[in-house]
Amino acid sequence: MLRHQQNINQKQQQSLQQKLSPQQLQFIKLLQLPTIALEQRIKEELELNPILEEVEPTEVTFESLSEETEKPKSEEEKDGLESLEDHDVDWDEFDSNTEYDGESYSTPTHPDMEDWRDLPNPYHSSLLEDLEHQVSLLDFSEDEELIADQILGSLDEDGYFRREMEAVADNIAFNHSVYVEVEDVDRVRKQIQLLDPIGIASTSLQDCLYVQLQQASSELPGRDLAIRMVRDAWEAFEKKHFSKILQKLHTTEEELKDAFEAIKHMDPRPGAVATDMESNSNYIEPDFEVYWRNTDERDLDKGEFVINLNQRNAPSLRISPEYEQMWDEIKEKKSKPDQQTQNFIKGKIDSANWFIESIKQRQNTLMNVMKTMVALQEDFFKYGDSLKPMILKDIAERIGMDISTISRVVNGKYVQTNSGVYELKYFFNEALETESGEEVSNREVKDALQEIIDQEDKRNPLSDQHLAEKLNERGYKVARRTVSKYREQLNEPVARLRKQIV
Repeated sequence: MLRHQQNINQKQQQSLQQKLSPQQLQFIKLLQLPTIALEQRIKEELELNPILEEVEPTEVTFESLSEETEKPKSEEEKDGLESLEDHDVDWDEFDSNTEYDGESYSTPTHPDMEDWRDLPNPYHSSLLEDLEHQVSLLDFSEDEELIADQILGSLDEDGYFRREMEAVADNIAFNHSVYVEVEDVDRVRKQIQLLDPIGIASTSLQDCLYVQLQQASSELPGRDLAIRMVRDAWEAFEKKHFSKILQKLHTTEEELKDAFEAIKHMDPRPGAVATDMESNSNYIEPDFEVYWRNTDERDLDKGEFVINLNQRNAPSLRISPEYEQMWDEIKEKKSKPDQQTQNFIKGKIDSANWFIESIKQRQNTLMNVMKTMVALQEDFFKYGDSLKPMILKDIAERIGMDISTISRVVNGKYVQTNSGVYELKYFFNEALETESGEEVSNREVKDALQEIIDQEDKRNPLSDQHLAEKLNERGYKVARRTVSKYREQLNEPVARLRKQIV
């Protein structure tokens, strides 16, 4: 009986759940796009719909957007959107729907490069292509070239060769009927290691550092001891057991310090060079600009916030006047094209109206979120500090939207402030209580933790328990496991691995 009742309740819940209309799906998809991705999405829509046109953009501020959203909407514009903010979104259904996915969108580029936007990107050969070219210059036999091809095709994203040598030999035998020894595979691999970047195709970090150190200049301080340490005392080096290294290598602390410095000059991820270059070529284009405009020089607290939405987030779109006139003539029966033509024009006009209205809704939603964030983080946007605890629910409750919707709004969006450019997610942090009962943001606690770690004695770094005690002394009530979590989020290793010879 109980199971029967549960089935009835589940069916009732499913029947009450609203389905997202195509227009609502379109709006949500647009909502989560960053600036440049939105611009590309609009270009795509302009190509697909000849009835849609883009007009000269105008500066868009919160005030002008508010006026825009207060204008009365036509029945066609209202259809399907007026209840979106009250809609209980079925996010599972939304995430599985690909109707409005469009193409994949690249990360933002620097705004100063707008004049170059339509030019093709310059061609840069990949790391694999560079390596293949270098291999072609080596005096390899046909069998060795087969081995090299297998090795290069097996490199991971960091440039390491982690495949079994036997597997390479077996693969060559199976596919090319050529039989090579495991020793031949390793010999070719070691020759590839000496190509640029040095250390490529290493089997481990130890192997990678060792070959780089061997090829490093003999004038590099600490090089010879670093080679011995990596070769003969690797386990102690990994664990930073300095006393064991000193004893095993019969050296001094000063010489050991030089050896560690020499190793710092090596590249532990030789295959990541190309990836890093590609990521560094991408620039952030803020979606918002927020600044405090002081209106009284004698009182710095008197003034107002100015919130601007990037113009590319607020394009001016319209229905083509020619098609609009054509449709008016059809409705007034001044023109009588065939039914297929009428359906085409009507469909494209509806689609254009939906798209224009979705863009307007997106502008309004983004600005509502940003305005609410500024209100809750007023001191930060004024002075660049004093970040208060704030979670997605705080925004959602104030503007009457779902938390998942707010999450999609802030994800991948950036704001330009007087103190720098920040991702919107930066402003969301949980609250922690001090000994005095005051609530502070966990970001403030992380900053304090980072400061303690930076100032600790590197010969004897603090354990997580001692870090927690230091934070408690500053008034932050933080448990050891919380400190461990925050330390990992700050990309700081455990105490043993923070140990240094200073």
